[in-house]
This record gives sequence, C-alpha cells and structure tokens, in this order.
Amino acid sequence: MNVFPVLPKLLKQIKHDGFWQAAMTPAYTKTLIGKIKLMHQRMKFLSLILLSTLFVSSTLTAGEREQAKRIHDRIAGVPPTASVLDSMAADILAGEASNAAYTAMEHTAFYDVTLKNLAAPWTNEAMSSFVPFNDYMATVIGLVRDDADFRSVLYSDVLYVGNSSLGLPNPSISSNAHYEALEDGGHSLKEYLIASTQSEQYNIPSAAAAGIMTTRASAHAFMKDGTNRALFRFTVLNHLCNDMEQLNDTSLPPDRVRQDVSRSPGGDSRIFLNSCVGCHNGMDPLTQAFAYYDYDYNVENDPEGVNGQMVYNQEGMTDASTGSRVQAKYHINANNFEFGYITPDDSWENYWRSGRNQLLGWDSTLPGSGNGAASMAQELAHSEAFAECQVKKVFQNVCL
Repeated sequence: MNVFPVLPKLLKQIKHDGFWQAAMTPAYTKTLIGKIKLMHQRMKFLSLILLSTLFVSSTLTAGEREQAKRIHDRIAGVPPTASVLDSMAADILAGEASNAAYTAMEHTAFYDVTLKNLAAPWTNEAMSSFVPFNDYMATVIGLVRDDADFRSVLYSDVLYVGNSSLGLPNPSISSNAHYEALEDGGHSLKEYLIASTQSEQYNIPSAAAAGIMTTRASAHAFMKDGTNRALFRFTVLNHLCNDMEQLNDTSLPPDRVRQDVSRSPGGDSRIFLNSCVGCHNGMDPLTQAFAYYDYDYNVENDPEGVNGQMVYNQEGMTDASTGSRVQAKYHINANNFEFGYITPDDSWENYWRSGRNQLLGWDSTLPGSGNGAASMAQELAHSEAFAECQVKKVFQNVCL
C-alpha cells in the first residue's frame, strides 16, 4: 500500500474546505498527482513535503523569487540566502518547482527545527513541543533525512544516534543525556545523526524492537505504570490520526477484553455494553502485542521515572506474578471481572478488520494477526489511515 489511494480524497477535502481553490482544477490535480506518483514507490516523507510545497508555489500569483522565498520559509522556517534564492527562483522559472523545494530541504533548519517540532508532540502524553530532544525525535528525523520508507518508523529495529566524533555521552536505555547533549551543543541533525539499531545501542533483542514505539522516550511516556494501553492509544492517535472515541465499535466480540475492565462500571452494565466495550474489544487484542514490555524505575527515589528503562521479558524469562513471560501489569485488577480474558502471551489479532473500522484500509497482503509488537505495528503502518495521517500532518505543518 502506498499513499496514492488517499491523495484524491485529501485533495477533494482541501477543495471543499476552501483552500487553494484557484489551483484545484481537475487538470491541475491530475497533473500534480502524476508528478508525485512518479516519485513515490513507497511511503516517503520527503515527497509529502514536496507535495505540500507544490501547492504553496502553485497558488501564488507573485513572481518566481517571491514563490521561492515562500517555499523556503515554509520548509526551513528561515529566509534563504541570496544565492539559494536565486537558484530556487531559476528552478521555478524553468518549471521545476520540485527542485526548488528539494533545495530548501537541504537547509539544516528543516531538520533542526521543522521536523523536530513536528515530531516532538508525538513523544509525550501532553502532546507538547516543549520537551527535550530524545531518541524518538531523532529516529523520525533520521528516517526522513535518509528518505526511508516511513512506514518502518513503527516496526523496524532502528535508532538514530549522534556521531561519536562529537564526544557525547553514550546512548543509554536508562538516560536521555546523549540526546540532550546533542541538542545543547547545537549540532546539525542533518549532518550528525547516524543510523543504528536499538538492539545494538540498548542491548535488547532485535525481536523486541518496534521502531519509535520501543524507543526510550516512548517507553518513559507510554509504558510507565498503566497497562500499556496508553502506548497503543497514542501510537494510533499520532500516526493514524484517530483516537479511541472515533474507533469505538460496539458490534465486535468482547472475548479478549482483559479482567481489569469492569463489566458494570458504577454498577451499571449498560455503560460497558454501550461505551466501554466499543474501545476495548478492538484495543485489547492489539495491545496484547506489548505483553512482554514494561518500564522499570525507582518509585521512591525517582517518581517521574527519569532514570528508568524499558524492560522486556525474553524467551525463558518468567514473571513471578503471572507465571509466564507476560508482565504483571497485564494481570492487575483481575477481580474487576474474574471471567475476563487472561493474557497468556504476546499474540495479537486485529478485530478492526471487521466492522466499521475496516474503513481504516488494512493491507490485504498481511495476515491481520501475529506475535509481538513489530508485527502488530506493521499492521498499523501499512494501513491507508497511516498514509492519510502523514499527508494531513505534513499539509498542516508546511501549509499552515
């Protein structure tokens, strides 16, 4: 699956919303999609940036230099130098606006500011941009810079770190010092980010790595305490642009809803049947993929978990509370409904392939079930909803 099935839908929505009406003629839309399709064989984030800036340039009635400056301002967030402006204007005059956009992407501020501000809210529950630089942001930026298949951001054994020549603290699964030093030093992310793996840097099994979901920042924000449902919820919210309320479907079977979910909240079973079950019947079978993960920290001396770390029960490990590899958090509050589902392993199934949420556009070449976080994340990343979400976020970020 690639991004193209969602482009006509998005263009129609943009036209309906009243933006860029002068440019949204059928002939222009067809030409634009044709240009981008030639570049897209996979889900490439840089091409989405290009798509957005082509809209910006096409809707301006000003001259080439004004168009060039607008493109550069939107992509890099800073004015272009005189020589860069001349080069971009010449490309636009020659009908090569895409080359002008790529020139703007060469500016380090595109990575240091634009992409960092885009990714920062994805790394915390408050969805704030005002957080220290971390491994989640670095990995997003690195994949964009390297023009990788962006779907892999959710499921690959990948981690971007600062170049060792900078004299930074070593990357650590229990500290963010490496990334904070990279940011504090003002080092160019375009130049100094190096592709690596979580298995190498954090000494975890490659099978335990699942892209940004298993970065230290993600574990600290979404695995700490709780039941790992937050990790799933914020992944879907940030990367499929849907929250649980939008995905609520009470028509699906509740057979894998865990014991900790009361079937009669407040003594009223109707609340569960008409509301709660609509989220948990799809979410719980998918979050079972995280059954072996937790975030370990010193509750007394480090209540915010600043120095904590993600832990993963490898094959052969047994949790004392569950008698299996499954983390204790998956069996908490069992008395809420003792006849509920007891998690035995990390097998998952996508119930949303049926019912109203099949409209998220699941990839028919994938099985819809499996074991572990990486395979479940691939299910999410190869959906049409994932592609459409990235397009929307780029449009919002670049076209304002």
